[in-house]
Amino acid sequence: MSNDQCRAVAESIIQGRKAATAIGPISTDFPQLTIDDAYQIQSVVNQHRLDEGGRVVGYKIGLTSEAVQQQLGVDQPDYGVLFSDMEVLSGQPVDCSGLIAPKAEGEIGFCFKEDLDKENLTFMELLSAIDYFFPVIEIVDSVVADWKIGIVDTIADNASSALYMPGKRFFSPKGVDFEALEVAIHSNNECVASGRGSACLGSPLLSAYWLAKKLIELRTPIRKGQIVLSGALAPMVNLIPGKQYSFSFEGLDEINLIAE
Repeated sequence: MSNDQCRAVAESIIQGRKAATAIGPISTDFPQLTIDDAYQIQSVVNQHRLDEGGRVVGYKIGLTSEAVQQQLGVDQPDYGVLFSDMEVLSGQPVDCSGLIAPKAEGEIGFCFKEDLDKENLTFMELLSAIDYFFPVIEIVDSVVADWKIGIVDTIADNASSALYMPGKRFFSPKGVDFEALEVAIHSNNECVASGRGSACLGSPLLSAYWLAKKLIELRTPIRKGQIVLSGALAPMVNLIPGKQYSFSFEGLDEINLIAE
């Protein structure tokens, strides 16, 4: 795919996001689009955000569910960039008017106390670099109409990331069985989804380790103080304005989300 084509697709994403208006599937219009092309488009879109004053605070990992990977015909997760203006504080209402088709996921986030830039980073080095972890809601949103996406569509669209809401409590990772962490999502007193850490590439830690090694390869390592949202523990749920949602992370925290 030529640079001009990548820039043209990036511009369509930028304008779609700005107007909160969906566009057609990128993978349909450009069937030759590769994963590398899609990351190039993501880079152009995110550079536009940086040029407008955005500040990178971390990363999110997507496609961490084996079932979703099989659905899209891929064997790897993907990632996007988190900006400071994507943070919504716990208890604040989420304004859906600037989004297209928002959905929410319960995840585990990590904050790091040192740069993850060592060649051949080991899993134990990743563990020792974690400052704390926290339950978090990621609000995802696709610029592609009706979520009719393949892997290149979501990668180009910054891994379909929109907002994130961290909980109010933060925890040491020492002695935690991340595979066993559970979340239950309720709306109007009805459980609409549930899951556990093992659904996230086997463990949120393994998901974070995948990203850390990937970014070292790309020479854009995770830096001290940055956060990583490691991927969904349970299926995502639609956000409907006027409804309230409760994400209960067993033994950790409960995050309440009000969609407006």
